[in-house]
Amino acid sequence: MSSPKRKSSNLDTLHVEASKKPKITLGEDADEDSPASEIPFPDPNAAPDSLIDHKAALAYWSATEPTVTGLLGGFPQVSRVDLQGSSNFLAKLRRSSKHLPPGKKLRRAVDCGSGIGRITEGLLSRVAEVVDIVEPVQIFTDAIKGKPGVGEIYNVGLEAWHPDREGLGPYDLIWNQWCLGQLTDAQLVEYLQRLPKVLTEGGWIVVKENMSNHSLGEDVFDDEDSSVTRTDAKFRRLFVESGLKLVSTELQTGMPKGLYPVRAYALQPR
Repeated sequence: MSSPKRKSSNLDTLHVEASKKPKITLGEDADEDSPASEIPFPDPNAAPDSLIDHKAALAYWSATEPTVTGLLGGFPQVSRVDLQGSSNFLAKLRRSSKHLPPGKKLRRAVDCGSGIGRITEGLLSRVAEVVDIVEPVQIFTDAIKGKPGVGEIYNVGLEAWHPDREGLGPYDLIWNQWCLGQLTDAQLVEYLQRLPKVLTEGGWIVVKENMSNHSLGEDVFDDEDSSVTRTDAKFRRLFVESGLKLVSTELQTGMPKGLYPVRAYALQPR
């Protein structure tokens, strides 16, 4: 999973801080004539998503405190505003739906990149009878296991989750928030292409993510958690490549200043 992020102070010239580090170092006891030890660093000209390292990301999140504060990057106050915005967004979708109108709970939803289940507890379990969990970090899912409304728990990354192969679902709602930045562009397209097979008629795939507002319209790599913050234009292009249509989108309001904008998208198969 990922979290709300501060905007970089130098986005115009920087994809990743590591690119500014020197490439060659000598050990303290090495002779000046001895071969240098070369340490590989990311190519500053590489596509930001090519720098994603799943092992590094998993190590980062596994060392993160399994609390709302820990998972929201030190911004716990964001949770209430975020959940209210998501609730309003979903309510609008249901009011305009012929297949899943308001009035009764959705049958089954899935919280992808759930972390400790903040969204499951604060929203999804209130609107769906059963909520499945997809999250690779077990110390996070231990916090939600056995709670009311929680169904199956899959301790696996989204790049390796194949609900279509395993006959999972079907789901009225597939919720993805602050987690898709851990996937490369190619992995994200492949992942999204799998979801329509386990989506009910009229159901939604919701994506809610940080938006890069880089002045040159570029994605931004974060080497702290090995993730990418994509532009709105990039997301829309990847949705098209995935065979999905955008049925609604909304910018989250009320977020603290200094953080990236957050946008929600509701998608359905074409």
